[in-house]
Amino acid sequence: MPMCDLRLGIVCLLSSSLVLLAGAGTRAHAGDWPQILGPERSGKASGEELPARLDPAKLKPLWESKLGGGYAGPVVVGQRVVVFHRVEENEVVDALDAATGKRLWRAPSPASYRGGVDPHGDVGPRCVPLISQDSVFAHGAAGDLVCVALDSGKVRWRRELAGDYDAPEGYFGVGSTPILAGGKLLVNVGGKSAGLVAIDPLSGKTVWQGTAEVASYSSPTLATLGGQEHAIFVTRLNCVAVDPATGKATTLFPFGRSGPTVNAATPLVIGDKLFVTASYNIGAELRQLSGSSARQLWANDETLSSQYNTPVEHNGYLYGIHGREDAGAAELRCIELASGKVKWSRAGFGCAHAILAGDKILLVGVRGKLTLIAANPSKYEELGSGNLGRHDLRALPALAGGRLYARTSDANSGELLCIPLAK
Repeated sequence: MPMCDLRLGIVCLLSSSLVLLAGAGTRAHAGDWPQILGPERSGKASGEELPARLDPAKLKPLWESKLGGGYAGPVVVGQRVVVFHRVEENEVVDALDAATGKRLWRAPSPASYRGGVDPHGDVGPRCVPLISQDSVFAHGAAGDLVCVALDSGKVRWRRELAGDYDAPEGYFGVGSTPILAGGKLLVNVGGKSAGLVAIDPLSGKTVWQGTAEVASYSSPTLATLGGQEHAIFVTRLNCVAVDPATGKATTLFPFGRSGPTVNAATPLVIGDKLFVTASYNIGAELRQLSGSSARQLWANDETLSSQYNTPVEHNGYLYGIHGREDAGAAELRCIELASGKVKWSRAGFGCAHAILAGDKILLVGVRGKLTLIAANPSKYEELGSGNLGRHDLRALPALAGGRLYARTSDANSGELLCIPLAK
């Protein structure tokens, strides 16, 4: 695979990757979007309603905010929008007023990332911030982890995790967003003796470390195994379940391939089923979770193999992107979860992030097109579309309070757009 193609794929996915937020201690309410892929890390919006039809004439930003570099998507709690970006020699966490876009505070930390194997690429952070209680956690492109106060932006602690645990820089920086589980912040660091690390969110100190799992660009999620909460990581080459209390890790099954390949989509837990997907001839799998095992129900590379977009699930069907942005033409598809059977496909749709609210799905195309569809397994049912007139929307979007927050990225700069979605 040409390196330029791999670079495009990884830059795309870096923006990506059943969560019980109450148990994790996250201060979130209906309508909030406090972490990657929303309240449950599933692309599903809580307490939101999408319009019956999308009117392209009404897709005008309420406000716009200039940003520095990076591919980290925004998060929203209450009337605060939090963004993570690179401004000159600092990685910056900003809080903005949701109604006006006015900056409420700024928390800068020194940035050391220089672009990895692509020194001319965007050197901004890739990981979506995480809001929990009164704290914001942000994982930088060089592996630095910072905690700042949600109310004031005061830096509470900072760790240079990649340096602490001798973790390789990776192709294009750090791209796996940490998760809160069992009162601990779990990170796929990828160090030689610390593939996975648990951090005390109050002090920033290490609680436990272990495994030799290499870091991926996929972000973890939560599942209940044997009656206990576990974190599910798709690492570079494996799908791993981790007990947050002890750090005991169980390899559920191999997933991934050596060479110029990528694991980027976030695993989805639907009831007692686990769905994982990747492109690069890796494919998709559905597994039955039981105790500490994950029995394969089906696996193939023909139905929903996603380069970096995470699909959404509704009533036993998955809606998402099959294929790659840098090789061929990516398709929008609906598949039956239980069988992997393709119900319908929309050729040439292109890569897009999916947000589910009720029985509708908003698709945010990386080239700036918004498309609203019905979550209908019988046919592709479009409910309107429009173009934002902006490009490179690879950062994951957020939907909160009836507003779409979408970030552009362009050569170490960008904008955050706040777009009201009229009912």
